[in-house]
Amino acid sequence: MKTKFTYSWVLVLAAMFGLASCQKENGSKTATVTTPTSSTIASTGVIAISLASGTTDTVYMVGCFGRHDKKDSVAFSALPTAIGAYLTTNYSGYTFKKAYAITDSAKTVINYIVVIKYNSAFVGLKFTAAGVFVSILEQRDGRDLKGQGWHRGGPFDNRDGKHRDTIALTALPTAVTSYFKTTYPTDTLLHASITPDSAYVLVSKNNGLFITVVKANGTLIKRTQIDKHIGTHAAVTAANLPTAITTYLTTTYPGYVFDKAFSHSEGGAIKGYDVEITSNSTKYVIVFDATGTFVKAFAVH
Repeated sequence: MKTKFTYSWVLVLAAMFGLASCQKENGSKTATVTTPTSSTIASTGVIAISLASGTTDTVYMVGCFGRHDKKDSVAFSALPTAIGAYLTTNYSGYTFKKAYAITDSAKTVINYIVVIKYNSAFVGLKFTAAGVFVSILEQRDGRDLKGQGWHRGGPFDNRDGKHRDTIALTALPTAVTSYFKTTYPTDTLLHASITPDSAYVLVSKNNGLFITVVKANGTLIKRTQIDKHIGTHAAVTAANLPTAITTYLTTTYPGYVFDKAFSHSEGGAIKGYDVEITSNSTKYVIVFDATGTFVKAFAVH
């Protein structure tokens, strides 16, 4: 018996195939390998970083140099001493991967780009010719170099601001909660999140703010005191932060994701702000004074 194949059936089949394709793309965490063209590289000033030896997985550090600048590989020993000191202070335990000297049309060094590995994640940093820190380089997939910087399901998916890494305090693993309560019984937990390598980042207060990073089995990775202020700490939304803070974060950590912020007050007057962000795959806490002026930064994990 011959079946009558109508136009309506064509529409149904097309919709089914379209839905399946969309679900497959949205559910996948594997990015399609995309190699940017030379014009894209020139316009975005990117440097490619292979995620693992023997693979084609690559991310691109954005804004490394200008259209008419040149980059040349340099050894760590050729970098200004200030760069090594900065890395040791802010990224304890880091592994140096590569560095580049950026020169202008007059062949004068104007910047250094340094790529390190910190807690299993790549971090790209820009410094002045004198070795003064400038910014953390934004990372992107090849397909996202000219777009918003992320796509659904990709490694930078958290840039949509939906905070998938935030963990309810009641949902923390028993081993993590048990370790924390036993070791820091006078701390009050305020916020928790999970990192790409499954470490738990806990924000707590106890005559100041602390960041404690714990493995899922309850093993301590790192504990850092963010501030020592005795007073009141209150959560602050990104929209209610001073404009100076937002400007600093946008300039220094392009592509960052806001996680959490707290103000600390004494006698009813705000004395400063502690802002937790994620830049690429690394968490930072940035400390500001009451006017929104930068004070210091911590690479948490």
